[in-house]
Parts: sequence; structure tokens; C-alpha cells
Amino acid sequence: MASISSRRSVMTLFSSQDCADSHRVRIVLAEKDITVDILNVNPDDKPEDLAELNPYNTTPTLIDRDLVLYDARIIMEYLDERFPHPPLMPVDPVTRAHSRLALYRIERDWFSLVEDIESGDDKRSAPARAILRESVLGAAEVFAIKPYFLSDDYTLVDCTIAPVLWRLPKYGIDVPEKAGKPILQYMDRVFSREGFQASLSKMEKAIRP
Repeated sequence: MASISSRRSVMTLFSSQDCADSHRVRIVLAEKDITVDILNVNPDDKPEDLAELNPYNTTPTLIDRDLVLYDARIIMEYLDERFPHPPLMPVDPVTRAHSRLALYRIERDWFSLVEDIESGDDKRSAPARAILRESVLGAAEVFAIKPYFLSDDYTLVDCTIAPVLWRLPKYGIDVPEKAGKPILQYMDRVFSREGFQASLSKMEKAIRP
């Protein structure tokens, strides 16, 4: 893929079409209606610029003028601060700290399992799939407490949870209608948001036709 340095006058996101980390950044961009040039990266043919800008050569990577960011949560928090409306993090420092702790736990507990599931290694993916299913279903009571995850408002925590829940059919994980009712209601609420629908790549749309 050719260099795209000449296009950097617009905010640019190097994104994978089927990556939960890239997806959650795209959700934030869509929720805030931010003008961005999204470049879908082919893992087998990555653009030269990506390796030059990001020492890890990974997605998502955001370029905003002279600023380069390449961690999903850092990108999300930067976008929320740079484009404050609508806010996706609480204003109160204590509540904001709780949200950051929730983000940390989701990344540590769920995103690490997603990485194992998508590794292609059956020895890693099979147990990870079982643990993720148990963990998601075990959180049913938490999903029932508030309209969004432990909050009356849609936040970066929801932007992070939604890509994992959207991919459950791809991972062969079902949510039983009775035991998982609060989770299913949460998914309907989040998936129907205009920003979430706008964030989906073609590959992601195919997960839930």
C-alpha cells in the first residue's frame, strides 16, 4: 500500500475491519460525529506510514495533525477530551475513576480472552471461549442495574463492551433468553444507537446480518 502522508491534513484512523479495539475507537468517532479518514488496514499489506508512525505497527492508530496515538483507550479518552460533546466520561472525579477502573477490568478480563479466542490456537481459544461466556452471563445482574453499564449515561465503558458483545455469535457464544435477559436488553439498547450502527465495518455487519 502506498504512503498516505499527503492526506494527513484530515484526522486519520488506521483501523482493522474486524478488530474489537479498532471498533471501539470507531464507535467514539461515530458517537461524536467526528470527521475522520478511516483507512482499513490489510494485515498482509500494511501501509508504509503505519510502521513509521507506530513502533508496534498495530491498529488502531490515530493521526491528528502532528499527534500520533496508538492505544485504543488513550485514543478514546483523547477524542472525548478534544471533542467534549456529547461527553462520554463522567465529570465527577470519583465517578470518572470508577469508569476507568471498569475499563481496566473489561480490557484485562474480556479483551485478553478475545485475543485468545481469535488466536487460531485451539488450546487457547476453547478455554477462553468458555471463560468469556461464563463471565458475560455472570454479569447479568450488573447489566440490570442501570440502562447502560453501571450508569444512566452512555460512556466509554459501553463503547468498549459493545464490540465484544456484538462478536459473541462469531465466537460461538450464546446468551440464553431467560438467564441473559438483562444482557439481551442491554445489547438491543446499545446496538440500536445511531453511532453504533454507523461504526460498523462491512465485516462486522456480517456478524449479525
